[in-house]
Amino acid sequence: MFSFRERSKMIRKLGEQPFDLVIIGGGITGAGVALQAAASGLSVALLEMQDFSEGTSSRSTKLVHGGLRYLKTFDVEVVADTVSERAIIQGIAPHIPKADPMILPIFDEPGSTFNMFSVKVAMDLYDHLAGITGGKYANYMLSKEEILEREPQLEADGLLGGGVYLDYRNNDARLVIENIKRAVDDGAIAVSRMKVEEIIHDEQGKVSGVKATDILNDVTVSIDSRLVINTAGPWSDFVNKLDKKIDHKPHMRPTKGVHLVVDGEKLKVPQPTYFDTGENDGRMIFVIPRESKTYFGTTDTDYQGDFNHPTVEQADVDYLLKIVNRRYPDANLSINDIEAAWAGLRPLISEAGGDYNGTKKEKISDENFEKIINAAKDYDAGKQSRPEVEKTITDAAKEEPKDNPSAVSRGSDLTIAEDGLLILSGGKLTDYRLMATGAMKEIIGLLPNGKYKLIDSEKYPVSGGEINPASVDEELKALAKKGENLGLSPDDAKFIADLFGSNAEKVFALKDQGTFEGLSLAESMSLRYAMEAEMTLTPVDYLLRRTNYMLFISHRLMEIKDAVVDAMAGYFGWDTNTKNAYQLELDKQISETQLTDLKKHQI
Repeated sequence: MFSFRERSKMIRKLGEQPFDLVIIGGGITGAGVALQAAASGLSVALLEMQDFSEGTSSRSTKLVHGGLRYLKTFDVEVVADTVSERAIIQGIAPHIPKADPMILPIFDEPGSTFNMFSVKVAMDLYDHLAGITGGKYANYMLSKEEILEREPQLEADGLLGGGVYLDYRNNDARLVIENIKRAVDDGAIAVSRMKVEEIIHDEQGKVSGVKATDILNDVTVSIDSRLVINTAGPWSDFVNKLDKKIDHKPHMRPTKGVHLVVDGEKLKVPQPTYFDTGENDGRMIFVIPRESKTYFGTTDTDYQGDFNHPTVEQADVDYLLKIVNRRYPDANLSINDIEAAWAGLRPLISEAGGDYNGTKKEKISDENFEKIINAAKDYDAGKQSRPEVEKTITDAAKEEPKDNPSAVSRGSDLTIAEDGLLILSGGKLTDYRLMATGAMKEIIGLLPNGKYKLIDSEKYPVSGGEINPASVDEELKALAKKGENLGLSPDDAKFIADLFGSNAEKVFALKDQGTFEGLSLAESMSLRYAMEAEMTLTPVDYLLRRTNYMLFISHRLMEIKDAVVDAMAGYFGWDTNTKNAYQLELDKQISETQLTDLKKHQI
């Protein structure tokens, strides 16, 4: 099992055996590397100073986003990689990303990312890159009237029409923990609340391991390893400073993104919607239905505050409410309508410039767009060869202005420092597997020749992902039916099947262990499984990251939060002081998520 009860044994092993690879950072990048490394036979230790995914990977827009708007900045290669990776993730974690076509309304206003012509060209190219050749997920255009019929609350003034194209919703924190669980199943040791304090070296000055402190018990352990990789995301520069042998020039430029959640009745959208802010600031905003809620974001501002605790500020709220109230005038949202909010940091590499919303970008001309899409169609029809299409793209790229550094895509970077420290930074959540594969090719090359063979991660499912991606809906329904047969309601059984995928049967197997006081049978089974198999150590871990109660099920959150604390206290044998500390931590997190302090200061 992957639980607190095994944690002391895992920490003891950290100090007793040498490893092939120590991974610093338990977000999506580190989790992806851990899965591939363990599956390839390496001895692996994954260390995270907070809960897994707590830092950044639980704070995204919660999409496996194809990046349609990157086509306007001529990032054809980026979009091709992104939509290809998205399809792979859907194959290896079919219970997590779900197809959710997105509406893109087009307004007649200065600074629009697309017009009615260029959006169709972009969507056609996007579908071509994604291999969508028809069917229910092919893009299509909507008239102004058709958009307003779907979204009556949407602003009509200046609305021209729009398009619909395929995107995927995601559960970011679940994707992280499912990667880590698979790595642990394959022999990795993964420890949260374990902070690396120093990167250590051998007599030749080469990296030979780390010193790390167990935050829960204040015990420091030295861990020997052939290789160490820094996958700390926005914290990458901080981790580099723990290595006294290398240059510490900062290379990260984190930005903060904020999302707000309101009741779905306050802001009714039938499907994800994506539009320009109307501020002529080069940004776009998502508005996305989830459970019975609607959330929207994101902001994108440079950040120099406390990396461990980015917060939602009044300026963030004002900016998002201004835009959403402009686009949905009848919603008339105020801060008091916000039921939950979150702020996260993006691991942007400073050398790569901005790519996400925050800065104006150069746009590819409609003429060049048309050249590219026509070339792609000719290729499909056998009228052009691949080299001819590539030449068309290259020639069009040469014609586009390149003097704006902000037009450079948000990329990833793999560096091997002079002392052997590997540093994997940047990237997007959608690219995590591809980034891990690139790192693993280097890692295997640095280890004894021929000892390890890299797993084919395109076909290696995460924990819970042992479902046929071609029939995922049917298989999840069949899993849910097994829960119903045990006496669960259809909604509860579906919730467990959707959340845990093929592991739902393990959750259902806990039925006979009974219910916790104040929790339903389904809630008790889910909590018990999370404690026993997902290294859930605190109530916040469970209610914010293993599940989405704190963000999207807030009505039930307030009814069960104390019962969850009581259940965990009994299960783990907490004394009164420990229980009170975790209760206080939970109440503080709920207050922060619900913007209680900001609401108090309203006039």
